[in-house]
Amino acid sequence: MSVVTRTRPLAKMAAPMASRAVGVSSVRAYNGTPRAQNKVTVVGAAGGIGQPMSLLMKLSGKIDHLSLFDIVNTPGVAADIGHCNSKGKVMGYKGAEEMAAALDGSDVVVIPAGVPRKPGMTRDDLFNTNASIVKGIAEQCAKSCPKACFLIISNPVNSTVPIFSEVLKASGVYDPAKLMGVTTLDVARAKTFVAENQGMDVDKVEVDVIGGHAGTTIMPLLSQVKGANFTEEDIKALTHRIQFGGDEVVKAKDGAGSATLSMAHAGAYFAEKVLDGLNGVKGIKECTFVESPLTSAPFFASPCTLGTEGVSEIHGYGQLSAFEQSLVDDNVPALVKMAQKGIDFVKNN
Repeated sequence: MSVVTRTRPLAKMAAPMASRAVGVSSVRAYNGTPRAQNKVTVVGAAGGIGQPMSLLMKLSGKIDHLSLFDIVNTPGVAADIGHCNSKGKVMGYKGAEEMAAALDGSDVVVIPAGVPRKPGMTRDDLFNTNASIVKGIAEQCAKSCPKACFLIISNPVNSTVPIFSEVLKASGVYDPAKLMGVTTLDVARAKTFVAENQGMDVDKVEVDVIGGHAGTTIMPLLSQVKGANFTEEDIKALTHRIQFGGDEVVKAKDGAGSATLSMAHAGAYFAEKVLDGLNGVKGIKECTFVESPLTSAPFFASPCTLGTEGVSEIHGYGQLSAFEQSLVDDNVPALVKMAQKGIDFVKNN
C-alpha cells in the first residue's frame, strides 16, 4: 500500500476524514483571538481517569468553565478541584437528569465514561457495557452541544468512535472534523519506551503511532524516529510493549485497576491541544483516531493538524519499513471489523 500525505480542508469533507500520528510539540503562544469562554465538559468525571484528568485540566489555566458530569459523586469532585488556585470555575452535575445542563454550550467534551478494564479483559470485552453508555452520551451531546469537539476515551475506542459518529449522523449533526478518538497514551508510551531504550531525552523524542487503540492495531512508526538506532530485536520488543502497555499496568496493579493516571495525563494533554487549536494557536499536530481516507478502514489514527474547527488537515504516515507495512496490512481488516461492530450496534439498538 503506497502511503501519501493527504491534507485537505475539512469544510469540504462530507464523510471521509483522517487522523495523524503524534508530533507532541509544545505550542504555547496564541496566534489568534481566544474565544469569549472556553467550556470543557468531562463525562465520567468521578471515575479513575476522570478525577485526575479533571484536576490536570483545571491546573492548565486554559479553561474558563470546567463542567464535570457523572452518575454519582461529581459535586464533591467539583468542590475539591474547585479549590485549586488556577483559572476557571468548576461545576459538578450528577445523574441523567443533569446531563443536559452539564453539556450545554460546551466547546470540548472529553469522555472517559464506562467500566474499566480488569485482569484478563481485552478492550473488546468491554464492548457490550460501554457501547450502551457511549450511545446514550452521544444522543445527549447531539441535543445539548452538537457543535462541540468530542474526544472519546471510552474503550474499545476502535468501536466507540464509530458508535458516536452513527448517533450524530442520525441526528443530522455529524462533523467528522470534531470527532476524535484519544490515542495520545499510545504516543506517550512510545516516547517513554523509546527514550529509555535509546538513552534519549524523552522531551525531545517524537514517535508517530498510527492505526487504532487496541493491541496490535496500535502501530508505532519506529523506523521514522530521528537519531534512533534500533536492532531488529529492539523494534519487535518495543512495538509489543507499546501495543500492550495497558496490560502491563493492569498486571502491575494486581486487580486494583487499569492505566488511569497515565490515561488522565494523555487525555488532559490532548484536550488542551484541541482547545489551543480552537483558540487559534497554529502548528498543532497530534495523533488521533478519526474518520480517515488513508486506508480501507473507515477510522484510522495518523498525524492530524488541529485548528479552529477541530481537525483541519489529515496527514499520511510516510514511508514504512517492511515490518511496519506488514502491521498495517494485517491490522486494517481488524479495524474495519471493529468499526462495523460499532455501526451495527447503533443500527440494532
